[in-house]
This record gives sequence, structure tokens and C-alpha cells, in this order.
Amino acid sequence: MSLINSWVASANAANHPFPLNNLPYGVFSTEDGEPHCGVAIGDMILDITTAEAEGLIVLTDEPLFDLPFWNPLMEQGPAVWAALRARLNSLLADGSEEQGQVEPLLVAQSDAEMHLPFAVSEYTDFYAGRHHAQNVGTMFRGPENALPPNWLHIPIGYNGRASSVVVSGTDIRRPWGQLKSPDHDRPAFLPSRRFDIELEMGAIVGTPSEGPISVQEADDNIFGYVLLNDWSARDIQAWEYQPLGPFQAKATATSISPWIVTKAALEPFRCDTPAREHELLDHLKDCGPMLYDIDLSVTMAPAGKPATTIARTNYNQMYYSAAQQLAHHTTSGCPMNTGDLLGSGTISGPTKPERGSLLELSWGGKEPLTLDTGETRSFIEDGDTLTLTGSAKGDGYTIGFGDCTGTLLPALDDPYKR
Repeated sequence: MSLINSWVASANAANHPFPLNNLPYGVFSTEDGEPHCGVAIGDMILDITTAEAEGLIVLTDEPLFDLPFWNPLMEQGPAVWAALRARLNSLLADGSEEQGQVEPLLVAQSDAEMHLPFAVSEYTDFYAGRHHAQNVGTMFRGPENALPPNWLHIPIGYNGRASSVVVSGTDIRRPWGQLKSPDHDRPAFLPSRRFDIELEMGAIVGTPSEGPISVQEADDNIFGYVLLNDWSARDIQAWEYQPLGPFQAKATATSISPWIVTKAALEPFRCDTPAREHELLDHLKDCGPMLYDIDLSVTMAPAGKPATTIARTNYNQMYYSAAQQLAHHTTSGCPMNTGDLLGSGTISGPTKPERGSLLELSWGGKEPLTLDTGETRSFIEDGDTLTLTGSAKGDGYTIGFGDCTGTLLPALDDPYKR
């Protein structure tokens, strides 16, 4: 597929993240205005809430965009998703007869504040990147025991906190927690000293399900994808994780990018999962290309200073696809809801510059990074801004997600003081 031209001129640049081929969904507001559903096109946002109110978009008998989140559309299913995409193409394509009606509904992205694009029902995070799991396992258990026995057979995950999911640009407060150093007999309650990021993708469930579903059905139920930063307090995690895994170490915040990139926009970039050592059981087997070729990167910027790119990798490094993760999630009969968010797990590649967390990049703090500013980092320091970016490159166009950014604020002096 090549670039589809739009009458919105800024959408036609080959490196712009929001061409007509993309049409990602978000929620925005302008000064003194209520949040509305919007679609990014070039440097602008098409106000979908107003377009529906004025009759330019009619998909169902009842309005879908009168609330400031995309869940009502998501639960309609693939036929209505496709109908909206077709209608947007007809409104925004070069030569559209309705340009005059649509143009007044465009808002400059520079004038907009972005909000969470959907109401997060529940959040599950996985541990499904082979290189990340191998690196972390090697650090803590040695290379011969790096992967748990089940890792090559099922996507391992844990249930996280939907209430902690925030949109890009939200500041993150360094958490307090119970820590225990190896040279101390007892734990202490202190601010985290080893605060980290995890570069991930997030898959959003659109169509709900009851009971087990196949990998193909799971893929059909996924509405779209966002960039996801699973902020992680490694020292809290090290003390708490046995025997039940992460808990408070992962509960501080999960940042997502402001735009939902639909599965339809990513269709040209499908690719296969990596070769497997062991054949998966039938209910988890690949049924076609289920991953996507999406370049990813992470930058770190100390307060008031320029950013340094600290990692570059690709979503195609995942061992399990989001469809396999979703299918596995349902095997117990677990219902999945519209707005459920599935974190991919940290995405790392086979070489050091491709590692998607500071834990790996600094090898547990033993090999600090040197930034372009000359400063060194093993983990995040107060005032540092971390930014995740992602894009897929087509024939003369780019599919982008918008940045996923957060700045770390100092821990509270007393977390219980009101």
C-alpha cells in the first residue's frame, strides 16, 4: 500500500505520523472546552463528537461519540469499525466533496490537550519478550536457568492496576515501598532507589468475550494498539515478587500514548512471530502473521537538558503476539471486556542497544549508561523525562502513535501526610 493523499496538506509528508493511512483515535480538549473524541490527520484533529452531532458521521441509531472515550465504538465490533474508517476516508481524502463541511471541524494539535483515549476496564501485563526474559533471568538465576520451565509454552502475565493507567505527558511520582538490601536483616520503608521503565506495546480489547476464544478470534477482537511504559520499581519488586510475582512495584503508573492506532492501519505491517524451540499447544498456535513490524525507541532527558536515545528495537521481537496473549487469558473461562488493556511485556532485541529497560541496559546497575550530556544513569533520577516512540514505515508514508512521555518527580517527603 502507498500513501493515500488527503486535502489536509500536512498529512501527505512521507515522515508524518498521521497520514490518511493511519487515522488514529484519541480524546482531546481545547481551552475552556469539554473533551471530545477526535481523529488525528496531519497536524490537525478532526472533532468526531461534533461531526456526529452535525450528521456528518452516522453509524448507529444512537450516538457513539457523545462521551469522552472510544469504548462505545469499540464494543460495536469490526463491521462498525470498518464503516467509520471508510467514512473518514471519504471525508478526508483529496478531492472530497465534503471538504467545506469538514474543514471547520479541524483543530490544531498544538492547541489541544490530550486525555486517555478509552476507559480502561482492566489491565494485564505480560512477560512475553524472549530477549528481555533471557536477560533478566540470566541476571538473577544464571544463563542455564534464565527462562522458567513454562516460558516457552505459555505467555506469562499478571493482573495490574487499571486505575494507574495514565496518558502520555502525566508526571510520575517516585514511589515509596518496602525495600530490603542484602546487607540488612530487616526491610525498611523508603522511596524506591531503582526506578525503571519498560518499553512495551499495549493491545486494546474491543469486542468482549465470554469463555475461551481461539487465537484468530482474539485477533479479531483487538481494536488497536498504543505505546505503553510499564514504570517499575525494581528494588520493591526484588523484595516482594516471591512467591506471587509483581505487585506494588508495578502499581505506581502505566503510561500510554494518546492515540489508538487501529489494527486496520497496521495491517500492511503484519509479520510472523520468531521461530520456536517447542511447538505450542493447539489452542495457542499461530494462525498467520500476528505481530507487526514497528520500530521503537526510548529517549532519556535530564531536567532542562537534551534527550539521549538509549534504546532502539522493534515489536517484531516479541515471542508471543497480543492475539496469543488474549487467547491464553481466556482459557480459564475468564471474560474479557471492552477496554481491557494487555501490555506486551518489555520489548528487547538481541543486542545491548536494543534492550527495552534500564535494568537490562545497565545490567542491574553494574554498567551505567553515559548520556550525550556526559551524565551517567543506572536507573531513573528525579527530573528525568522518558519518551517512548514508535512508527511503521510504508511506501511513502509513516504510521505513528504519538509520543509516550513521563517525567519522574521526587518522592513525597512523607507519603502519609495530607
